[in-house]
Amino acid sequence: MQEYGSNIEVNFELERKEILLAFKGLLRALKDRTKEDTSLIRKAFDVALDAHKDMRRKSGEPYIYHPIAVAKICAEEMGLGATAVVCALLHDTVEDTHITLQDVEDLFGPKVRLIIDGLTKIPEVFDENASIQAENFRKMILTISDDFRVVLIKLADRLHNMRTLVSMRADKQLKIASETKFLYAPLAHRLGLYSVKTELEDLSMMYCEPEVYKDIESKLKSTADVRNRFIRRFTAPIRETLLHEGYIFDIKARTKSISSIWRKMQSKGIPFEEVFDVFAIRIIVETPVELEKPDCWRIYSIVTDYYQPSPERLRDWISTPRANGYESLHTTVMSPTGKWVEVQIRTKRMDEIAERGLAAHYKYKESKNDDSKFDRWIAEIRELLDNPDSSALDFVNDFKLNLFNDEIYIFTPKGELRVLPIGSTILDFAYDIHTDIGNKCIGAKVNNRLMPLSYQLNNGDQLEIITSAKQKPNEEWLRFVVSARAKQKIKSSLNEERKVIAQDGKEILERKFKQFNLRMSSDNISFLEKYFGVGSATELYFRIAKGKIDLSKLRELDNQNGLLQAPKKEPVVKKNKHLENGDNFSGIDTKQDTILIGDDFKGFDYQMAKCCNPIPGDKVFGFITIGEGIKVHRFNCPNAVHLMGKMAYRCIKARWKSNHMVERIAAIRIIGIDQLGLVNKLTEIISKQNSVNMKSISFDTNDGIFEGKIKVLVYDTEQLEQLTQKFEEVDGVQRVTRWDTEEESPF
Repeated sequence: MQEYGSNIEVNFELERKEILLAFKGLLRALKDRTKEDTSLIRKAFDVALDAHKDMRRKSGEPYIYHPIAVAKICAEEMGLGATAVVCALLHDTVEDTHITLQDVEDLFGPKVRLIIDGLTKIPEVFDENASIQAENFRKMILTISDDFRVVLIKLADRLHNMRTLVSMRADKQLKIASETKFLYAPLAHRLGLYSVKTELEDLSMMYCEPEVYKDIESKLKSTADVRNRFIRRFTAPIRETLLHEGYIFDIKARTKSISSIWRKMQSKGIPFEEVFDVFAIRIIVETPVELEKPDCWRIYSIVTDYYQPSPERLRDWISTPRANGYESLHTTVMSPTGKWVEVQIRTKRMDEIAERGLAAHYKYKESKNDDSKFDRWIAEIRELLDNPDSSALDFVNDFKLNLFNDEIYIFTPKGELRVLPIGSTILDFAYDIHTDIGNKCIGAKVNNRLMPLSYQLNNGDQLEIITSAKQKPNEEWLRFVVSARAKQKIKSSLNEERKVIAQDGKEILERKFKQFNLRMSSDNISFLEKYFGVGSATELYFRIAKGKIDLSKLRELDNQNGLLQAPKKEPVVKKNKHLENGDNFSGIDTKQDTILIGDDFKGFDYQMAKCCNPIPGDKVFGFITIGEGIKVHRFNCPNAVHLMGKMAYRCIKARWKSNHMVERIAAIRIIGIDQLGLVNKLTEIISKQNSVNMKSISFDTNDGIFEGKIKVLVYDTEQLEQLTQKFEEVDGVQRVTRWDTEEESPF
């Protein structure tokens, strides 16, 4: 007997007996193990027990309980084998104890070392600094390339931590629960671990929204008896018929998770009492693989013999499994009491894949359901990881796109099925077919109707992509694609185009250097980067090619034997200071701070106000809204007087970053006397204007006076002014002005 802490006594003998009981429970959970497996697991347990012997958790219990619990989750709830159990027992040893990776390899071999190494490299994802958080998450997903069991064990580790979160401080509970909801639950869903995903979501909600959680939990308990009686009566005739026809089956009632009920209440705006699908009936049949589909449909027929189905609520995920391998037949039927009831029909194999996801997927990989869609998703993730131009933040944003939004099913003209994230557009589909088709896509025939690139697809649409050799991606495309693949391919294409344009700019600069007897040296290029305020040589060349840098200014610089020297007075660039993120706007000094558009601003979100659509070159200011971050307005915005006059304390200085060249929408209103061919003249000016793409155009005529509204993509006010001047030169045009495109509250 020994004291632990201030007033807790520890009985070490009793503890040891309880630890051994926990270990025996782990062995019982691992079915079909060999003698060699048992011996290896025992050795891993002994190593972990000795390594963690002086360590305790926040609750005060011996630390060894944690790796035993994680190993049991791997075996019992994920269906993983002996190797994963060994690794789960050892998962914290290298990071937290004297054990080294070489020790692990010497004792358990190279495969176990690889997995432990992967687990050791994964830090806690959550960090107040978004870039560090993103990098940590990227490290975790990188382990997919090594061994999938790394991520599965990490999920088991997180699940046990969430189950024992009660011993942590309140602020830690909230932080860990938020991280779990944001990344780990969607990841479990994407890997097909339905039960793990559901429990992680519920545990997260228990700490993030405790009052709502307890309220729904209480209502579920109070209605349990009524629900159970209803289920017995509902399933009785189905059970009797299935037995009569000789099926080997099990019927379960699955109550909807608390977090799922809460999402339904929020999305539908209804109280708990109006959530009709609080539970679902699941029929699981044992049948040979070759009879799975006909048997499931036969059982569907039996169910609908007794209860009227809703045609709109039939989901056939047997013919077309979901991307994470999920297979099941879902229908919603009307009960005799007037309540809708969801019935799920699946085989034992399908049920195991639905509950255990990735592990079961590989168990059944040799079957007819060797589902290539899951492997295709893994290939997409590896493609994201292999992109050298992708930052950690870009990776997480793109990866989150694939973390499971529901899918939609789209068909090619020949009837080939494609699975895309919900919200996908024609462009997403084009890039899903092939990169070149995406890059040259100008639209598509959707169900034989011509639709634009941004058209959002619906389940069952059939597409014929239309391409043009003259088409090429632009920045605007990134706004209406949702799949990670499409975003990455567009970014890569834009970078390549930028490099080609930059090469032209380099040749222009070389000619100028010869004209002024200057050397084409790295010193001169570095000097010009600083002088013109650009971040790289490529950006310098790009801006030169676009005519955004006035090379005549080289005359104003000193030439010392072919090397450029600074003029006597250099412009002073006042840099923005960087502060840590905050949960509100208390870290902003509206009198001193300046938003440098294109750079991060103290971790706060800012966006261009839609009421005036600022573009580079406009004089702008920021306005701190309530709930929508900071909005950047033009000084001549219709709302500017009100904002700066009555709420100056919420206004903050803003200016454009000189080297931040991004195409933005600008809208122009043209008024004049209607003439034949006028529209053609205006569109011809746009098509000939360097790097100006037209987004939309509309004209109205009334009593010989026309009014045209045109939206174009421009880099800055200078480019817009050049276009405006050319419009004003057209016969019949009376007035050309900026047009504020949308009504929007500035607050």
